[in-house]
Amino acid sequence: MKAALTSFISGIVFALGLGISGMTRPIKVIGFLDFFGNWDASLAFVMLGAITVYFIAYRLSRKMPSPILAPAFSIPERTRLDARLIAGAALFGAGWGLGGFCPGPAITALASGASPVVVFVAAMSIGTFLYTLTTEMRMSKLRSASTVVQVAPDS
Repeated sequence: MKAALTSFISGIVFALGLGISGMTRPIKVIGFLDFFGNWDASLAFVMLGAITVYFIAYRLSRKMPSPILAPAFSIPERTRLDARLIAGAALFGAGWGLGGFCPGPAITALASGASPVVVFVAAMSIGTFLYTLTTEMRMSKLRSASTVVQVAPDS
């Protein structure tokens, strides 16, 4: 119960931060990404603030034996850059630049009921579903291809 309440409160604080910073307004995000036009640098301060908080929290968490509300920390162990990661980052960036939303602010902006937000979140959800489906199909094929069939010897 404590973990669920903490998650809920964290989500509320995150949503409020997104709204206050303007990250739920596509025009603000697109203005930030328009380096050669009328560049709006205000979101750079939001990002610097977030990076600073994360940097401090990460350093402190490394000194703790375990988190307060979980049995272990969930820290990514992969450090290798591969084609899938780079392609995913490029696709994410293209979606962010074209739509003016990334997933968190888009979900937060659903509360506005604006049709562009609904369309973006619907497209994002369909893309997530299709990715999951194709990944599961690929993993299923890999598992079936690596399955070794044992045949009993003739007696």
